[in-house]
Amino acid sequence: MALDDPHKRPSEPPGADRPRPGSAADEPPFADDEVLPCGRLLSSVWEEAHDAAPPPDPHTVSCAHCREAVEGLATVNAATRALRAEDPPGLYALADRVMDIVRAEVRLGRLLPLADPDLDLRIAESAAAKVLRQAADTVPGARAATCRLAPEGNGTDVRVTMTLDAALDRPLPDRVHQVRRSVLHSAGQDLGLAVTAVDITVVDVLEPWPPLGHAPATGGGT
Repeated sequence: MALDDPHKRPSEPPGADRPRPGSAADEPPFADDEVLPCGRLLSSVWEEAHDAAPPPDPHTVSCAHCREAVEGLATVNAATRALRAEDPPGLYALADRVMDIVRAEVRLGRLLPLADPDLDLRIAESAAAKVLRQAADTVPGARAATCRLAPEGNGTDVRVTMTLDAALDRPLPDRVHQVRRSVLHSAGQDLGLAVTAVDITVVDVLEPWPPLGHAPATGGGT
């Protein structure tokens, strides 16, 4: 016995897909009739459970195997009916939930391997980029604008590409070198990433902070 197919077969007459009293619509899926440990056929136990005519079979009432089989099939049957009764708005809601998950994955970016290949651990690019931007910002006179990470080769190596705003109160190569060193240290110590290179491009100039104790001019005088 099997649950009725909601789609008509070509050989079925019109209306054959409508449930009829006692039809397969009220029966659980039986790929092959199973013999329970007590020796009863699964199909017989299910049909008997649906037969309300007294008296009940003493064996079915007292047999744990029969009761367990009936309860399990009743759950399957109820779930199948609920799925068939699902209306289109329910399907649309499911599609919306799937798309929300997809959008969240896109926001996370690619997954990058950590330096230990035996553990097969990964971190989202967006999370790693946030940590590395913070590492760049710890260098005085530097502020990370963008940060991208990409796998390099077939192993766990990662390449970092960063754009930077920097002040010009000291030689620019020295400041960029300090930012690169800070990013490499954070990548290895904080994240466990095997970063092979940090490509930095300075895209804007930061105004240096005024020296401590220097009061800005107010424009007034005495």
